Amino acid sequence: MRGTTVSHPVFARLWPHLAAAGERQGTAELRDRLLAGAAGRVLELGAGSGTNFGHYPSAVTEVVAVEPEPRLRALAASAALSAPVPVTIVDGDADALPAEDGAFDVAVASLVLCSVPDQGRALAELRRVLRPGGRLLFWEHVRGEKAGLVRAQRVLDATVWPFFAGGCHTGRDTAAAIEAAGFTIERLDRFDLPDLRVNLNPASPQVLGMAVRA
Repeated sequence: MRGTTVSHPVFARLWPHLAAAGERQGTAELRDRLLAGAAGRVLELGAGSGTNFGHYPSAVTEVVAVEPEPRLRALAASAALSAPVPVTIVDGDADALPAEDGAFDVAVASLVLCSVPDQGRALAELRRVLRPGGRLLFWEHVRGEKAGLVRAQRVLDATVWPFFAGGCHTGRDTAAAIEAAGFTIERLDRFDLPDLRVNLNPASPQVLGMAVRA
């Protein structure tokens, strides 16, 4: 398996602290909701520092966690040691997942489809590695609905945001992309994530849901 060349040194140092703070401020509940229905063999795309690992239910038999950023991958490997389910950390790209067709019951994407270079290709890969009827569990921030926020997202995505946020783009219509990739969305919650530090959070519009490989 080829190694990846992804490197986001600024984001990789910031994200573990942001994720830990988020857990204390309410995202732990979101991760519980996201993963409550996971069972069997799971592929997690963009595991980051492994924040999801402690939230997997006992019905999960194995998690294969794909993380291309080397600093984050090392942190995920440490987090895997205390996970309540077996977790294997692998290097890999979203556009060429290191897995066979139909090998997984569930795929998980949390706060990662914003940062993949080609969202359509990444979703096609997630669909490929899922068995027929397999489920995609997703929690992502998405394009806003208010005109002012949409304009702000466009400006940020074209300038500084991707550099500091590990390639993240705030203005993607991820729910539509999931359906376009051949999934049927069976559950979708839309909400705004409060941010205690700034008045306008460009990543505040969020979706959390479940889709089935059609």
